Amino acid sequence: MSKQERWSALLELLAAEGRLEVEEAATTLEVSSATIRRDLDELAEQQMLVRTRGGAIAHGVSYELPLRYKSSRNAPEKQRIAAAAADLISDGEVVGINGGTTTTEVARALALRTSGAQRTSHGSVPVPALTVVTNALNIAGELAVRPQIKIVTTGGVARPQTFELVGPLTMNVLNEVVLDVAVLGVDGVDPQLGIMAHHEDEAGVSRQFTERAHRVIVVTDSSKLGRRAFARICGLDRVDVLVTDTKLPADMSARLVEAGVKVITV
Repeated sequence: MSKQERWSALLELLAAEGRLEVEEAATTLEVSSATIRRDLDELAEQQMLVRTRGGAIAHGVSYELPLRYKSSRNAPEKQRIAAAAADLISDGEVVGINGGTTTTEVARALALRTSGAQRTSHGSVPVPALTVVTNALNIAGELAVRPQIKIVTTGGVARPQTFELVGPLTMNVLNEVVLDVAVLGVDGVDPQLGIMAHHEDEAGVSRQFTERAHRVIVVTDSSKLGRRAFARICGLDRVDVLVTDTKLPADMSARLVEAGVKVITV
């Protein structure tokens, strides 16, 4: 297990339980206690958690998150999807990220990847390793403590069920930005109708992300493929890459590729 995989696993355990004990985490991850202590020390330095005697507790932000962000179905698959999606993003890019459990994992993967990065300078102005534009309050909260990432929130009205900002204020901000890449979580993917969300206001925001981005990456576990949802975001012609798990049916993969989407399974 790589360091990044360990860190993701530790943060997932911490989000689910609220606290970690070194010995218990070492047993769960099948590594030494010394390795866990080093990992927790480094994560504390990155302000991803608060170190305690014998373990760690969640950073204050984590206590505010809805249950859906503390524990989610298909968590290992979503972490693999997130890591693969993060590898498609280059340093210095401007990334739009909507709300959702999988996109939250993408944000965490990007934060871990840039944890050792330093801002460069353009003249006297510091240049961030990455710029993230998001309408998700939980993602903004997790990334705001990362000095190497410039975080831009859209503003808008918060949906308490998902922590996503929606409405005219959200749209006004997105109208004024240019994105290198949009990373979108979705509630449904249909070869004919495209990508969809359950709520029309969230779909509208996600559609605006696609319109402002040079390329679009959809991240979703295979349970959403072939499923329809209420509100259409856009057609598959606007999607460049879809990252999902290996349970993707071969016929669905073929139809996505035929529609011009690059499919990555992990």
